[in-house]
Amino acid sequence: MSASPVVEIARAARLASVSLQSVTDDQKNEALLKIKQVLSERREEIFKANEEDKKIADELVKAGKLSASLSKRLDVCQGDKFDTILSGVSDIATLPDPTKKVTLATKLDEGLELYRLTVPVGVLLTIFEARPEVVVNISCLALKSGNAVILKGGKEATHTNAALARVIQDALASLPASNGIPKEAVQIVETREDISALLDLDRYVDLVVPRGSNSLVKYIQNNTRIPVLGHADGICSVYVDKEADISKAVKIAVDAKTNYTAACNAAETLLVNQSLLSQNGEFAKIALALLDAGVTLKCEKDVRDFLLNSEVISQEYKQNKIEDAVEEDFYTEFLDLVMAVKSVADVEAAVVHINEHGSKHTDAIVTENKDTADYFMTRVDAAGCYWNASTRFADGFRYGFGAEVGVSTNKTHARGPVGLEGLVIYKYKLLGHGQGAGDYGSGKKQYKHETIEPAQYNL
Repeated sequence: MSASPVVEIARAARLASVSLQSVTDDQKNEALLKIKQVLSERREEIFKANEEDKKIADELVKAGKLSASLSKRLDVCQGDKFDTILSGVSDIATLPDPTKKVTLATKLDEGLELYRLTVPVGVLLTIFEARPEVVVNISCLALKSGNAVILKGGKEATHTNAALARVIQDALASLPASNGIPKEAVQIVETREDISALLDLDRYVDLVVPRGSNSLVKYIQNNTRIPVLGHADGICSVYVDKEADISKAVKIAVDAKTNYTAACNAAETLLVNQSLLSQNGEFAKIALALLDAGVTLKCEKDVRDFLLNSEVISQEYKQNKIEDAVEEDFYTEFLDLVMAVKSVADVEAAVVHINEHGSKHTDAIVTENKDTADYFMTRVDAAGCYWNASTRFADGFRYGFGAEVGVSTNKTHARGPVGLEGLVIYKYKLLGHGQGAGDYGSGKKQYKHETIEPAQYNL
């Protein structure tokens, strides 16, 4: 009985991943630059496919079946968008190879050496919505880190995704035989049924990397045994301490909420020390800045009463922009100009609230007290804990990673904004001369457990 097409795709990806284990950084970069060249040469073919997707999307928007914002993300033809995609390929090629790095070297005994090295994860399954450029970005990140990848994009970009994947495969197929990277290193599937089948293939697929909505990520997390690198929610908080510099608090709160509201690192909750509700009305300055930026504040009773009695808040804001909060608001990722606001007694209470309501993404404290900041950053259970800085810095590009695979709130090998290092794992290599474990123990040979210096590596 022959295997299904999806199983064949997964099996081919597995075989490709084995070949990728032994390619050099020069061979990877040769492949990436060839991909850039062929993408540029076949720009019109890609644009034609993209125009087809945009035409279908426009009809769906008119029919109310697709959001306008999602439709806009489909466009790879506009302005310098495509050139930016091409530049991104070159940028990935210039990044250091994350594989074959020795992270531990121990001499167990004379002639018995243990090494731990970074190696590719193997086969990635990347599922994403809209943004066809993800096909190029993730494919190139996978190849640079020595991984094979199976891609599944949203149906709204079917033609563009297929064209981009086809061009990438053709570029890989045109490499000289000496390169060693097979075209099956990058493959694409198109239907939801394909995804359901792939999520069952933990024999072949090593890691799922979802890029998309909460519902997409949660569906994947709930329907596979394969490890998932990602996050479902971005419920980020900013805590303004009693010893905060209010001017810093104003800037940080506004930036964290309004810089890009649809981002997973935008702040959704503002926690304020209770003392700021009485100390010369300091909190009113923060609230007013947020209101002026168009933010609706969903406030617990004491915060709402304070703002409604404040002379610096206009009647219009009091009537239209300040609302009662309910408990569910503090578990909500608004992704809009809306913020839940609560007062807390102290930093301990802020930490308790965040650990209960947050999503382990990124949380910030505004304070001039180093001990308080240390307490917060140590106790808050999140991938990113910031002191006097906006949560919007939680981004691979801003961290200097060069490119970002995604953001992970997992407690596995990769957490927070994930760059190339999130696509490698490690293996142990033991170099011996015929030794057996029975040679060592009480009354026998003893282990040395000495660090091997890089100059003495025998790999």
